[in-house]
Amino acid sequence: MTRIAFLGLGNMGSRMAANLVKGGFEVVGFDPVEAARVQTAASGIKPEASVESAVSGADAVVSMLPAGPQVREAYEAHVFGAARSDALFLECSTIDVESARVVTAAATARGFLMVDAPVSGGVAAAEAGTLTFMVGGADDAFAHAKPILEKMGRAVIHAGASGAGQAAKVCNNMLLGISMIATCEAFLLAEKLGLDAQKFYDIASKASGQCWSLTSYCPVPGPVPAAPSNRDYAPGFTAAMMLKDLRLAHEAAMSSGAATPLGAHAEKLYEAFTAAGGATKDFSGIIRFLGRAVN
Repeated sequence: MTRIAFLGLGNMGSRMAANLVKGGFEVVGFDPVEAARVQTAASGIKPEASVESAVSGADAVVSMLPAGPQVREAYEAHVFGAARSDALFLECSTIDVESARVVTAAATARGFLMVDAPVSGGVAAAEAGTLTFMVGGADDAFAHAKPILEKMGRAVIHAGASGAGQAAKVCNNMLLGISMIATCEAFLLAEKLGLDAQKFYDIASKASGQCWSLTSYCPVPGPVPAAPSNRDYAPGFTAAMMLKDLRLAHEAAMSSGAATPLGAHAEKLYEAFTAAGGATKDFSGIIRFLGRAVN
């Protein structure tokens, strides 16, 4: 049986690791938070007390960590020295493109196969095993990684060389952040004009304004029962995480010379929303902040 070490057992990682167990893999896990390790044991994940003990003997290592510095530190200080020489690395965190390329280059220099494979879909898709994986890496690394990723997602797309997965993720989430703000503004305007929210949804969801932020993640309660708006904006995908991704997109735009004025404005709005107490709310909860700003 293939043995997989999973590093990072938070809201996303715990659910992704559980789906690997369901997919027939032997999964061992590590998280610096002991409660996370204990909780995931109920899903069939064997908890380990350190990164080294988790990755030792594993055929593959999957990581789901907060940001680039943690990813670099985990691999350079712990994983590379403890992993089997033929281990496969799947880095699923959302980090900056440069960190993804640096870590993959270091892995390649040591003879390992590695992909950057950030995800889209949030906690609900992680739970259901319907994530989308945007994968960067060499063809042979992708071929080895795909059967593992398919146990956690319904779409596994090879975006290109090392770092391409992270590039796709920051572009996608910049688009998502912008479209959510636009969707919120449209509902707020509809309300001011006396248009019922459900009626507006029924029209826009079948007209040219249709988008994922509207039909899958509607920011007003009612039209989409599964949306966080019907749970007092419990995440989901937090506003703090959206802000992180918009900042990554901004950094990428600055380094590449791309013009992203709407992305920059969305970043400023999410900065204000999180500073006003919205950091732990779902990112669609920005509709409340925008409504107060107008009123």
